[in-house]
Amino acid sequence: MNDYETLRVISFIERTRTPFLRVMPVSDEQPIWNVIAHLMKAEITGKLVTASALVQVCGMPYSTSRRLVTRLIEEGHIVRRPRSRTGKAFSLHPSAEISKAFLDYASQIKSLLAETMGMRSSKEDEEEYYLGGTPSLAPLAPPLALVEKRYSNNIELRFLLHDDNYFSALRNMWVDFRNNLASRRNFDQVALPDLYRRAIENCEQPRSNYDVITINMPWIGEFASRGLIRPIGDLLKRSGVNPLDFHHVVWSTGVWNGTEYGAPIYCTIQILAVRQDLFAARELDYPRTFDEVIERGRALHKPADGRFGIVWDGQRGMPCAHTFMFFMGACGSPILSLRQVRQSFTLEGTKPEDLIPLIESDAGRATLDYMHRLIEISPPNILDLAWDQSLDVFMSGHSAMAYCQTMRAARFEYDVQSVVRRRVEYLPHPAGPRGNRDSPIAGFLLAVPSNLPEERVSLAVEAIAWMTSEDAMKAHAENGFPIAPRFAVTPDPEAVAVSPIVRFVDRLARRKLLQTWQRPPLPQYTAIEHVIGEEIHDALTGAKSDYAALRDASARVESILRKGVVLAEEIRGAGSLRKREALQALDQA
Repeated sequence: MNDYETLRVISFIERTRTPFLRVMPVSDEQPIWNVIAHLMKAEITGKLVTASALVQVCGMPYSTSRRLVTRLIEEGHIVRRPRSRTGKAFSLHPSAEISKAFLDYASQIKSLLAETMGMRSSKEDEEEYYLGGTPSLAPLAPPLALVEKRYSNNIELRFLLHDDNYFSALRNMWVDFRNNLASRRNFDQVALPDLYRRAIENCEQPRSNYDVITINMPWIGEFASRGLIRPIGDLLKRSGVNPLDFHHVVWSTGVWNGTEYGAPIYCTIQILAVRQDLFAARELDYPRTFDEVIERGRALHKPADGRFGIVWDGQRGMPCAHTFMFFMGACGSPILSLRQVRQSFTLEGTKPEDLIPLIESDAGRATLDYMHRLIEISPPNILDLAWDQSLDVFMSGHSAMAYCQTMRAARFEYDVQSVVRRRVEYLPHPAGPRGNRDSPIAGFLLAVPSNLPEERVSLAVEAIAWMTSEDAMKAHAENGFPIAPRFAVTPDPEAVAVSPIVRFVDRLARRKLLQTWQRPPLPQYTAIEHVIGEEIHDALTGAKSDYAALRDASARVESILRKGVVLAEEIRGAGSLRKREALQALDQA
């Protein structure tokens, strides 16, 4: 049971107790409930509770309330923690025993609600379904075909999803106790590197373990060209999905050689987030170029005070590779010699074997130089940080700026632990030398494995159509996940009202600043990503010179393109070698 479900249970109980007290005003346990509920809500939301504040919520005369709070402290039910060096000021927290007892109680209430209202079995584990979301929203009506199969044939779909907050919310939409469509056991959520491995292994089996799988947008070339996923364009259209409802750049991420293989479930934009309050205090303009980022970062870099100039994804492997590709794009160049179309680049009209690596170029050298300069104003362990780790540094107030993705940046405004709420300005990617401010699009696609039995394919596509529907995406936007790839969602006044990120991304789209070419989705993408993530990290740590790292990265990528190597084939061909040894085998290809 997560924090949001606990808050929903507390809210429900409080709302049901109010009418009871109106007709039956004498209740001895009411003050105890007020105290414990207030402490638990504060613990979840990270708010400070003082003795005077707790006395006020008891609902009794002051002296009586103070004696109650004192007694609960003396009996160990409430714990005092110092919040000053002198120890004279302290905050109040529920004891471990009280917290556990309350959560057990909340779980029982959740089960009773589900059993009474949601058609759930009394024997079912309460962790198998979800009680959460925005109270004002009615549950989304699931597709009739899925409901019929759920009850007539007892068919439950299985999903392989990325492990992030958005897909957790998507899972919760399915396991909402009012829908009764699925249980949490029907969903496997794994981290990005494991997602690739798991998806490949699943699609190479005689029969798929999943009806719907999630793939990273740049993987579409490999999965489609190898026949691991099936074309679903016609089925999507029959299910009511209209490609024209999507931003054309976003819809194109699910298309390979003119055929639709995946539906965009969400897109997230690489941006620069900055602290409004810190910039205003120093009267600093927001940065628009690499040099201005460094200049502003140095002005706000105060390690002795626990604050760094900037944080970004520097961890070896995939995170470092993504950062390099995005920064090189800001210098106006892709990593490969893609065909240029106006201010953009495309794979269309090119063959992988004809592409040339551009890593060892002026843009590549400028990118690596910029990353070295970023290290000087970053946390000392920046080359070990990525994604949620680096995001936590900014969200906890320890960084003035952050390169991040909009989907993760939603936590700045909605996470109960965020200390930067309403203090963040969202900016397009700063431009590098001879570059522009195009913002890279990342995200995921929903696809159907080729080895899924035919009788389940139409249901899988129905599920995808529901998950990518306007109503579903609007619901996610109103629940704090604001980035949806549909035109129909971003102009919606309710969706726009809940987050500044929705308005920001809509402006980028209208200014045609959203692009996908920074990570070209050719079949060898994952192998190329692996090489860049190693070589660039070696340069940043000093294990190699910049010259050697760029030279070696270029040579290895060229070898991959000439041999048509994909990462999965190298790992599978390694036989009994461990994964690390298999990746070393790839390096020597």
